[in-house]
Amino acid sequence: MRVVKAVKSTSIRMEFEDNGTLARLTGEHNQNLARLETELDVSLDSFGNSITVSGPSAAVKTARRALEDIYRQLGSGAQVPEDGSLISDALRWVAAGDAAADAGQGKGVETWRKKIIAKTPGQAAYLDLLRKREVVFGLGPAGTGKTYMAVAKAVESLKKREIERIVLSRPAVEAGERLGFLPGDMKEKVDPYLRPLYDALYDMMPADKVERMLVSGEIEIAPLAFMRGRTLSASYVIIDEAQNTTPVQMKMVLTRLGQDSRMVITGDLSQIDLPDGQPSGLADAVGRLDNVEGVGIKHLSGKDVVRHPVVARILNAYESDS
Repeated sequence: MRVVKAVKSTSIRMEFEDNGTLARLTGEHNQNLARLETELDVSLDSFGNSITVSGPSAAVKTARRALEDIYRQLGSGAQVPEDGSLISDALRWVAAGDAAADAGQGKGVETWRKKIIAKTPGQAAYLDLLRKREVVFGLGPAGTGKTYMAVAKAVESLKKREIERIVLSRPAVEAGERLGFLPGDMKEKVDPYLRPLYDALYDMMPADKVERMLVSGEIEIAPLAFMRGRTLSASYVIIDEAQNTTPVQMKMVLTRLGQDSRMVITGDLSQIDLPDGQPSGLADAVGRLDNVEGVGIKHLSGKDVVRHPVVARILNAYESDS
């Protein structure tokens, strides 16, 4: 005979003052509440300005904290994510603990189109470095937000006129700067490699504003090879896919930084496409600059992936073998 320990159940009733914010929290046809029910195996009943949560005590406590966090974030101006991640984001913060959530959720980045907040403790620490340090290295796998958060901070700085322009650059091909075989002018040659940066810009700014600023030079696309000899003043410089720079290229680009400028270098050291035997400039720089004043380095991991949940599980499986 097997004895099954009974799970203590409980029920709580939560009341919310702002019906408009509550409507955004529950979602169309209460779809967000339905998702939370599925995730935590609880029962949620919405009536008027209240929600009743019933189920196992631990799950009810988690649901209450998630609902409180979502309501507070939406009330402070945060937007409901278009990708349906509202509930999963909240549960991720609850799992991180009260201290991490309180420290990381409150501070956002204001862009023209939306307020962007960190979705994980790792992203919150990264965003804090972007605020405080002149040069920041963001390392980690795809989906951790290392490039997206950097673009967000650059757009906010341009919006506040803390800088005069955003400069976007990256190694144009996997193993060097061989652009000649591609059709079109220089912008057309480089554009395909900068698609993630463009996608982030259009997500944070009206399309016509992006186009105007590209024409005026307030947003500049600069192939890495063309950075040599320049001094980038009053600029927010983002070097993406930097794992495919050489040490010489990395030293060159780091020394382009001028007065009133910031620089963010992003990359994934597990995705180096340089020829065998060629060291990565990103790996070399991180090793050299770890304790240099004004430089911040943040390693993001599978725990910071904010794409489909299975992506995080896949990355964790690969990381467990390293």
